[in-house]
Amino acid sequence: MKETAIITGGSRGIGRAIALKLAESGYHIALIYQGNTEKAEETVSLCKAYGVAAKAYRCDVSSNDEVKTAISEIRKDSDTVSVLVNNAGITRDSLIAMMSYENWESVINTNLRGTFLMIKHTVPLLLRNKGGRIVNISSVSGMMGNPGQANYSASKAGVIGLTKTVAKELCKKGITCNAIAPGFIKTEMTENLENSELLNSIPLGRMGSADDIADTALFLIKSSYITGEVIRVDGGLAM
Repeated sequence: MKETAIITGGSRGIGRAIALKLAESGYHIALIYQGNTEKAEETVSLCKAYGVAAKAYRCDVSSNDEVKTAISEIRKDSDTVSVLVNNAGITRDSLIAMMSYENWESVINTNLRGTFLMIKHTVPLLLRNKGGRIVNISSVSGMMGNPGQANYSASKAGVIGLTKTVAKELCKKGITCNAIAPGFIKTEMTENLENSELLNSIPLGRMGSADDIADTALFLIKSSYITGEVIRVDGGLAM
């Protein structure tokens, strides 16, 4: 019986790369997305090309009711859920003195509350499966801070703390929980940085790819003896 992986923010970028990597490895895919139905369905089609089942579920991960509904639908559609990848995230950058409360709240709600809600409502499915893997996408910004990203850095630091606590709570249930901390990864969100002087701060001298993150996610999903870990995939940026 093939197992199902739930991936949030899966319509494009890192989320799409992870979905395709897991589909290639034989996982059925439950894709959580919020806005772009066309991109989500495109990712679903690409996943199905690997011979697995795939379906997109529209959901705002910061909404408790919407997450509950989405997970309930996934449970009806999938016999076995064994993987949750929390990738959904947004940025609303501004120096803290000029940051609006709305931009602070929206980033915290999507990046941190959304990760919490997805874990909370998916854990019963993992327990039903007698084990599973949770991979949370954090950021090097959550490890070292970044000017103009107080909201984003705080949310991603919170994800790291959440990851370690969930790992300790669920380890005896056969569930591991780890985090990946990407640096500058080439996606639509960072395309304006490709010729930036910021690249000079990366020891390897280049941005990473979404596949670099997907490879790390698959590594953590396959491992049964790593939990509570944060793996930087950043070209040495946060050394």
